[in-house]
Amino acid sequence: MKRTTAAALVPLLGSCLLAGGCMTAGPDFTAPPAPSASAGYADDGGSRAVLNEGPEGQWWKVFGSAELDALVDRALVGNHSLAASRATLARARERIAAVAGKRLPQVDAQGRGEYQQVNLAAFGFDGFGGQSISNPEFDLYTVGGGVSYDLDLFGKNRRALEQAAAQAEAQQRATSAAHLVIAGRVVSQVLAIAALNDRIATERKLLSEDERNLSLTQARKNAGAGTLVEVLSAQGQLAGDKASLPALEQQLAEGRAMLAVLLGISPAELGSTDFVLDDFILPASVPVALPSALVHKRPDILESESRLHAAVAGVGVATAELYPDITIGASITQSTSEPGKIANSKFNAFDIFAGMTAPIFHGGTLKANKRGAEAEARAAAAEYQQVVTEAFGQVSSLLSALDSDSRELEARHETATIADRSLHLSRRSFQVGNSGILQVLDASRSYQRARLALLETRIRQYQNVARLYVATAGGWDVSEVTEPAS
Repeated sequence: MKRTTAAALVPLLGSCLLAGGCMTAGPDFTAPPAPSASAGYADDGGSRAVLNEGPEGQWWKVFGSAELDALVDRALVGNHSLAASRATLARARERIAAVAGKRLPQVDAQGRGEYQQVNLAAFGFDGFGGQSISNPEFDLYTVGGGVSYDLDLFGKNRRALEQAAAQAEAQQRATSAAHLVIAGRVVSQVLAIAALNDRIATERKLLSEDERNLSLTQARKNAGAGTLVEVLSAQGQLAGDKASLPALEQQLAEGRAMLAVLLGISPAELGSTDFVLDDFILPASVPVALPSALVHKRPDILESESRLHAAVAGVGVATAELYPDITIGASITQSTSEPGKIANSKFNAFDIFAGMTAPIFHGGTLKANKRGAEAEARAAAAEYQQVVTEAFGQVSSLLSALDSDSRELEARHETATIADRSLHLSRRSFQVGNSGILQVLDASRSYQRARLALLETRIRQYQNVARLYVATAGGWDVSEVTEPAS
């Protein structure tokens, strides 16, 4: 009878195995379509932008500064936020292995030692001949093991593995995006520090011009041709311009502190940051990814796509929970009251089983879970479209800025040249007595404004080029980052 029962399980298990490979509940993920051929950016960036597949991974090298390259490399290794992101990625990858393990047979061993009393009356043994029988007490030792396997009839485990893989992919893209952003922030911070160094140098040069104006007025007064009012006006401009230096120096200290944070070090460990804008090459052309390439390259778009994939797989998991689940398995045990006989085949027992669990009534929980998963997938699809839309808008804006920066810089150069010539002529006119000091001071202020505006335009142009590289560059290869030795 026992053999017949066991043999009857074989065709049942075979049909279950065949059925388990036939169906996976829920929708299959399809990647969102690429932008249409007519899709494009609102501006082409003028002659500086070149539309193609986009920049290389280590885009910051185009600025031609070994010192900048070293700082970016240092930040990619030492930044603490990036270290946390890489650890989160490692956890997500381990979760794939954990979920994949559930699709394999589960093998467990067990051992148990106990002291027990058997209640014979519970089995109908009340005694013999009117005499009660005492319940026996004894030791019992059991060792054994078992194997079980979830047939995954409707693909719940397969969808869970797909979801875990998509979530890990999303985290990898997020980590790549984080590396790209940190590299961009380091470049922007270095350029900002260079601009501050240039501005401080410009302010000091302008102070020298103010001191020259003061010397001219004092010389005229001493010669009897000038007045005290002219001297005081020149002194007032010098004092006012001196007041701007402490604020700039404070901004420089703050910039150095921020750069140190990005590198994962203290400001005292940063070292010299005496670079100026002329230390960096402004690339003659910037490779910009086409819209069709951007959606397959930009890490935040790819991250959003992976999160959409994970949400769609989650619908499959929730759908599979509505259907039966079949598990097959077997176990073998050895039980005896004498430890020395535990390996004797006389005390062997085994079990072969096939079990099914089918949901009947859960108060609507399972269907609500499915509807919730479907809503989450719709939300993920809308978020993906939003990320793509924002990416196109950002690139279009930066391309427009690239074109306007070039035109503005040309105009600023011309303005600064005219202001310099006007100041020179005003001084000569003042020296020979043809004009007053107010004309010289006005020309000096115009020159100062022109020089500072030119500097601001230059830094904005550098910063916008760097932002455009970040906006269209591919993600950083996380495998290339070497963790610092502990």
